[in-house]
Amino acid sequence: MFHKVKSVYPLPDRWLSVRFCEGVTKCYDTKPLSAWRAEFRELDDVELFNSVGVDAGGYGIVWNDRLDLSCDELYANGAPSSSPFDGLMSFADATELWGLHESTLRKAVGYGKLIDGVDVCKFGKQWVVSTEAMRREYGEPRD
Repeated sequence: MFHKVKSVYPLPDRWLSVRFCEGVTKCYDTKPLSAWRAEFRELDDVELFNSVGVDAGGYGIVWNDRLDLSCDELYANGAPSSSPFDGLMSFADATELWGLHESTLRKAVGYGKLIDGVDVCKFGKQWVVSTEAMRREYGEPRD
């Protein structure tokens, strides 16, 4: 399965907190990368390290034109990290992962298939759904 990056935040001691679209958060230690490739020694510069961002499309993270990491590397080698938001995702992310339309999920709420306050919740204009509810109602995400 492909794990798109939703957000990334620099942490002390060259660690990253990486949140994936499917509602999983992982912590990733960048220090071992310096032994793998010399270019990653540049991340000792705190200002550069703190400039990390998600690349276009969520396929990884980037610092500059030479330094980046793929979403697969971050997911496979990141340490699981708990967050109160684990297992939650926007309708937009859920529809992309499951290959559905947002209207399908909105209708599922209206019909009681996804229960407001249990499976889904609306914050302003944004609907959020649990990964558990998506798997229960629509099976595993498509690859």
